[in-house]
This record gives sequence, C-alpha cells and structure tokens, in this order.
Amino acid sequence: MACQSVSAVMDEQALLGLNPNADARYRQRAMAYFEQLKESQDAWEVCAAALAKGMYSDDHVKFFCFQVLEHQIKFRHAGLTAAQQHLIRETLMKWLQVQLMTPQPEKPFIRNKAAQVFALTFIMEYLTLWPKFFYDVLTLVGLNPNGVDIYLRTLMAIDAEVVDRDILHTPEESRRNSLIKDSMREQVVPALVESWFQILQTYQNQNPELTCQCLEVVGAYVSWIDLGLIANDGFVNLLLNQMSMQELREEACDCLFEIINKGMDPNDKTKLVESLSRVLQTAGFFHVDQEEDVDFLAKFSRLVNGMGQSLVLSWNKLSKAGNEAGAAAALTALENKVPLLLQLLVHDDDDISANIVGFCYEYLHVLKQLPQLTEQQKANIEAVMLAVMKKLTYDDEYNFENEGEDEAMFVEYRKQLKMLLDRLAQVSPELLLEAVRRVFTNTMQNWQTSSFMEVEVSIRLLYMLGEALPSSHGAHFSGDSLKTSALQDMMRTLVSCGVSGYQHSSVSLEFFETIVRYDKFFIVEPQHIPNVLMAFLDQRGLRHSSPKVRSRVSYLFSRFVKTLHKHMTAFIEDILTRVQDLLELAPPENGCFPALLTSDDQLFMFEAAGVLIVSGDSPSDRKQALMRSLLTPLMDAFRLLLAKLPRETDEDRQTALADCLSHAVGFASRTSKAFSNKQTVKQCGCGEVYRDCLHTFLPALSCPVQRAALRSAVRSFLHRMIICLEEDVLPFVPAASEHMLKDCEAKDLQEFIPLIAQITAKFKAQVSPFLQQVFMPLVRSIFEVLARPAEENDQTAALEKQMLRRSYFSFIQAVTGSGMDEVLANQGPENIERVLFTIIQGAVDFPDPVAQKTCFIILSKLVELWGGKDGLVGFPDFIYKHIVPACFLAPLKPTFDLSDAQTVLTLSECSLTLKMIHLKRGPEFIQFLQQDYLPSLQVSPEISQELCSVLQQPDVKVLKSYVKAFFQTAKQ
Repeated sequence: MACQSVSAVMDEQALLGLNPNADARYRQRAMAYFEQLKESQDAWEVCAAALAKGMYSDDHVKFFCFQVLEHQIKFRHAGLTAAQQHLIRETLMKWLQVQLMTPQPEKPFIRNKAAQVFALTFIMEYLTLWPKFFYDVLTLVGLNPNGVDIYLRTLMAIDAEVVDRDILHTPEESRRNSLIKDSMREQVVPALVESWFQILQTYQNQNPELTCQCLEVVGAYVSWIDLGLIANDGFVNLLLNQMSMQELREEACDCLFEIINKGMDPNDKTKLVESLSRVLQTAGFFHVDQEEDVDFLAKFSRLVNGMGQSLVLSWNKLSKAGNEAGAAAALTALENKVPLLLQLLVHDDDDISANIVGFCYEYLHVLKQLPQLTEQQKANIEAVMLAVMKKLTYDDEYNFENEGEDEAMFVEYRKQLKMLLDRLAQVSPELLLEAVRRVFTNTMQNWQTSSFMEVEVSIRLLYMLGEALPSSHGAHFSGDSLKTSALQDMMRTLVSCGVSGYQHSSVSLEFFETIVRYDKFFIVEPQHIPNVLMAFLDQRGLRHSSPKVRSRVSYLFSRFVKTLHKHMTAFIEDILTRVQDLLELAPPENGCFPALLTSDDQLFMFEAAGVLIVSGDSPSDRKQALMRSLLTPLMDAFRLLLAKLPRETDEDRQTALADCLSHAVGFASRTSKAFSNKQTVKQCGCGEVYRDCLHTFLPALSCPVQRAALRSAVRSFLHRMIICLEEDVLPFVPAASEHMLKDCEAKDLQEFIPLIAQITAKFKAQVSPFLQQVFMPLVRSIFEVLARPAEENDQTAALEKQMLRRSYFSFIQAVTGSGMDEVLANQGPENIERVLFTIIQGAVDFPDPVAQKTCFIILSKLVELWGGKDGLVGFPDFIYKHIVPACFLAPLKPTFDLSDAQTVLTLSECSLTLKMIHLKRGPEFIQFLQQDYLPSLQVSPEISQELCSVLQQPDVKVLKSYVKAFFQTAKQ
C-alpha cells in the first residue's frame, strides 16, 4: 500500500479508532491508516487539507493530522516536490489564520504539537526556502493572543531543537544549528526581541499566562543572542516591574537569572550584576524578612545565587589576569551581597536556603584564597557558621520512625550544609572550632532543659568536626594543639555530662555515632570506657525503645569493640553475660515477641563477642570455654531445627526454618572473623569448637528441602573454615563435596567451584589425592548441567550457564596453575582428552572473552608443563592438531571484537600461548607454521616469514602488537 496515491478524503471509519475509548479493532485500524498515510507519496495531503480548512472538531483527529504532517517534514522533506513543500507552508499559515479568528483556543496538547510542526518546518526551510518565516508569522499574528501563544510555543520548540545542550546532535545537525543561529542573529533577532517587549508590555496586566510564556522565551534565547538587546533600561525596567506583580514575579525572576548567567567579559558582568543589584535593592527586594511568598523567595534566592556566583567567576578571571582594579571591584560587589546571602541562608524555608548554598560555598572559597582577612570578613565567616548551625537543626515535624520524602529532602539539604561546614574549616579552622565549642558547651551544660533539636545538633556539630578539620582520626588526640585540647574537652563533656540518657532517638544515635567517630579519644582517656560500655549495653543503646537505634548501635558497638578491645580485658566476661540474650537464635515460631535485634544486627553482636573472647589476655583454655559457651547454643538449636525441617509440609514454615538455620551458621561464621595471623584459632585453643560446628552443620547439605539456602550457608562457613582451621578442615571436605555435587543446578556448581579452587590453591599437594578422586565427578556434573536443554529466550538460564562455564575454566586454571597438573594427568587418556577438548572449545567457540582468556592461559600453562621433550605422551601431537589452530581460529571469528578491551586481553594470552609453544618446540614449530599450517590459511610466504620471525624474538610486547595488527588485517 506504501508509495501510492490514496483517496482524497479521510477514512472516517479509521478515524474512529483515534478515540482513546475505542475498542481494539478500531484502534488497530487507526494505526494501520496512520502508517499508510505516512508512507504514501501524497495521501498525507488529505491531512493538510483537513487542517487548513478546519474540517474536524475532534481533538484527536486534529492531533493525528499534525502527526502525519510532522512525519513528512521530519523524515521525507527532501523527497517532497516543491509544490508539496509549498503546501505544508500554506497549510500551517492557514491553520494559524483560523486560530486568530477562533474565540476558544485549541487544547494545549494540540497547540504544542502544532508548535513542534512549525519548528520542524522552520529548521528544514529557514536557511533555504523560507527565510521570511518569522516576518510572515509575526505579520499574521500581530498581538492576537491565540496567535501570540502559538508563536511563543514555536520559539520554545525551536530552542529545544536548535539550542538545547541536553539533546545530542549529529555533527551535521550541529553545523546546521550554528548556521541557523548565525542567520537569526543577523536577520531577525532584533525584531524578535521587539516582539517580546511588545507582548510583555501588552499582556502583563491582562494575560499572565502569555506574559509568563514570553518571559520563558526571553530566558531561553538570552544565552546566545546579543545581551545588549535585553540588558537595557527599557527591558530591565519592564522585568523589574513584573517582579512586583504577583502572577509574573517568579517567571520574571527566572528570566533575570538567565540574563545574569550569560557568559560575558568579567568587567562587564560585574557592572551588569551591580546595576541589577542596585535596582532590586531600590525596589525593596532585599527586605527578605518582609516577604511572605516562599515560592517567590525560592526563585529570588536562586537569582541572588546566580548573581553571587557570577561575581565570584569575574573575581577569579580578573585575579588570574592580574587585573587588580577589576578584581577589587568584583570583590567589593561580592562583599556587598553577603548580608543578603545571610538573610536567605538562614531563612526558615529550606528550599530558599538551599538555593543560595552554591554562592555561599564559592564566597568562602574566595576568602580562603585571600592573603589576610578583614574584621568584616571574619564576622561574615562567623555569621555563615551560625547560619549553618541553625539550619542543621531538625524541626518539630521531622518523623524519625517513618521517614518520607520531606525527611529525605532534609537529609540531602544537610549534606549541602556539611559541604559549607567543611569549607568553613578550610578557611578558618580556629573560628569553626571555637564556634562549635561554644554552642556545644552551652547546650551540654543545660541539656536536661534543652529541646532534642538543640541537643542533637550540638552533638552533630562535634561529629562533623571529625571530617571538617584536616587530620587523620588518630591525630585528633595527639599533640598539644588548640584543636586537640578542644576536641578532648568536648569528648570528655559528652561522655560525662549524662546526655547519653536523653530520651530522643536522634540524640541517642548522634551520641553513639560520635563516640565511635572519636574512638581514639578512649585510648588517651581509657577511664571513660566503662561508662560508655554501659550506655551501649542498656536502654540507652542496645535495649533502646527504638528498633532503628538498636540496629545502628549493634553495628557501632562492634566497631567500638574492634578498636578498643585491648582496654576491655577486665570487662570481657561481664559484657558477654550482659549481651547473652541478644546472642540467642530467635526461633521461627516466635511471632508474639519480636526480638530486640534483627538477624543482621546479631551478626555484628557475634563478631563483637568473638573479638572480645579472642583478644582477651585469658589463657587458651579459658578462651576455648568462652567460645564454646557462645557457639554451643547455636549448635543445639541448629540440630533441633534441622530435625524438624524435613517433616514440615507448609512451605512458608519451611522457609522460616531454613532462614533460622542459615542465621545460626552465619553467626558462627561471623565469630571467626575475630581471628588473625597473631591470634589464630589454634593459638586460642578454639579449633575443636569449630570442628564441632562443622560436624553439626554439614548434615544440612543432605537435607531434601530448602537446599539452596542451606547449601549456601554451609558453603560460606566452609570458606571461612579453610582460612581458620587450615589443614584441620580437610577431613570434612570429601563428604561435603559429595553432598554438594548431588542433584546440582548450574548455580550450585558455579558456587561450589570457588570452594574447590580455594582448597586447591591453599593446600596444593595435600589435597592432590582428594582432587584426583573428585575431579571427574565434578567435571561430569558440569558437562551434564551445561548439556541440559533450556528455553531459547531464557536469558537467566543462558547467563547461569555462561557463569558456570567461566567457573569451570577458572577451576581448571586453579588446578594447572597450582602446579597440580598430575590431578589432570592421572585421569586416564580418554578423560584428559575430553577435558582438553572443552578448553579448545572454550577458547574458540563461545563468544565470551572472559572465558576465552582463561582458556588460553590454561593452554599456555599445559604447553609449559607437558609440551617439552619429557612431557605428557601424545601432547605435542595435540599442540599441532588443536592448540595452534585455536590460536588462529579464535581471533578470526566474526564475534572476536578487536575494539573490545576484554577481547584484546584474550588476544594477548593467545600470543603468549604461541610464544610458549615456540619455547617448548623450537624450530620444529616454526617449520610447522611455515610449511603446513599458515599455507592452509592462504597466508602468503612473506607474511608467514614475518610472523615466524617476530615469534622468535625475545620481546613479547612486539609479538602482541604484531599479532593484533596481523588479525586486524586478516579480518578486513
């Protein structure tokens, strides 16, 4: 049906399908009709006629007609005849003429679509066919409100297509857009600006919507037109007048912001900002405290921010250029804006304050660069500090237990204030320290009668000093500087004034966060540790009424213990007794009384308990007893739950039991993180306890239900035990492996292989007999899973197989790379051959550069191990028949993308494999390449000679570069 003439009237039946409520059959017909009109050479003309004559009143039909027209202009303009191009222009102007006479304007969505079509036509034809586009439109429209509306929407649509930097353009489009802007500047921009002035003047009192649209257009165009056309008395006075008009002031503010933001000479920019500033001040806009309209003030704050940042930019440029007079003028102008900056920064509304933060931040950066600060500048710094401290404070309405969007916005705003605080610290650390100390000390003296907001923010400020003041944490409390003594005083006050008992979750959290931030303080003054430990352990911390506080404190407690365990040896058993109930495994049926801590929180508690036991100075038998008393309840609960699980028929109950079993294993595993090279499991006498854990947990591997969760937990525990128990773990590995290889899925195997690889790498020869035994069963399981058919579009299954294949090759690499090639060599000729062929297949057939790279590393290693004179029988033959061809066939594959970084690394390993073959087989290999293999690939004798010559050179870099170039040429 495409590309042929269609009836000159529209298909009324098809048009019925444009109604959103039409049934599917009609909608399909409408879609088919749309495609037909788009593709036909002239059928679209019926849409043009319908628009020009105003034949349809249905909005959806009008929109449809514009869409058809849009498609012709956008994709087929060059193929239209001159008459058809003229028809489009004529249609648009006739449609516009109809709008001028219509009392009721079209719906906004139609006007927007019409503006897009006008803009597209302009872009296609302005430079060639329709240079008088704007004159024609303006002459027709005059000051008719419906016409002005379409004209302004068209200007915004042109801006979106030609100017908007967020839209990516082809180089050709960018050139065209530059030409359009140049032509517009030369020919029409003054007339456009004059039209905007007329519109703003005419409609400011009677049509605020049109006036706001026009202000938006001015703001959009000012970035690339001559600023003198806008930044003049007439225009600026008009904008300032509109700043005083309730319905226009926000848009007028945005327009002034765009004018200020325009790039220009720094001296001129300073003058422009100053002249605008004077006028705004005279008009009373600087009296922020008298303005009640917060939406307008947010816009005004953004404008002042733009003015301030423009002055900073001018000062920077003029300072760098050595223009002292210009820089001084810019700095004076900047300083004069600071009182206004402070009023806006400290405003109750956070949006107004947030909009000025950028200017404030950059002003402080200017002060940082000055050789000396005046008294006024120091006073300004202090005022900014006080403003930041005030604005950091929560308000009454903040919901701590159920944080929503407003709370999230305040958290973001606080991050901006923190940046200001950090910058203040760079400008004047002494002033900041003194200000925080003053606020903190005053509040802590009266914390019982202060609001939670005051108490929280004063502790928060102490916390923030830790990052703001340049120093490593440890150095905060070493030396005798003012900072050290001030921080030390404040910390002493914090831990001794009783504020930890303040009954508000935000204060509790801030207290513990600050304690842990400055944990090095307790190394200097360890006498405070017992009091702080009590705060952690009682209703102020781990037993607080807020779950959020308890959760965070469990993490902070483990951090505190890790840093200061050496100072806690006298309290270890007391702490363990006090937290005993927090270390209990919550049974799955415990729905009535929710546990104080979640299982994730308990992980931190078990880790802390482990650290306390291991790092104490008790003898090893005492450590063993403490560790046993920590882990025995977990093992007992585990046995009971594991016995219950297979008998449970309800799936939700099964999941709950499996989760509980997994938590038990996870907790035991977490305690083992306490051990180190200095304090090993053996030295602490804890080996037997962990072996008992293994005996307890391993039977879960053969549980017939919830296998994935249980296997995952036990496997993680085995990984830990390989590190902690060392060779004592080996007796457990064969049985565990046997269970994990039964009824495997791809994911099970993929996760099991790293365990075997870890054992191989750690124990090498010690596990050789076991590895030889498990090697082929593991390989067979992998082959069996990879061979299972999967749905063609099942991407999850495909990805799992790809990951399993990678894991398999990594396993072979671990075996061969650990000097344990006998594991493979002792598998019998058939099995060896089978494995070798999978490696060749992995190197050549699967378009996965990660796996291919691993395969070439394996092949290179095998050549090194078995490719010499006394290597594996028959292997040299395998080299020539399979490895050498793999090195050429893989890079020649269309899927082998030499522009991809991973693939280039694969090619690198491929080159090293060829180099290794030459090292092991010498001249025999070169002869094979020149006489047999390369001729079979139709490689010319000259290129063969060149390649073989490079292969014989010692420099591997030269070989890699040559091989890359060789294949790039071969693939052309």
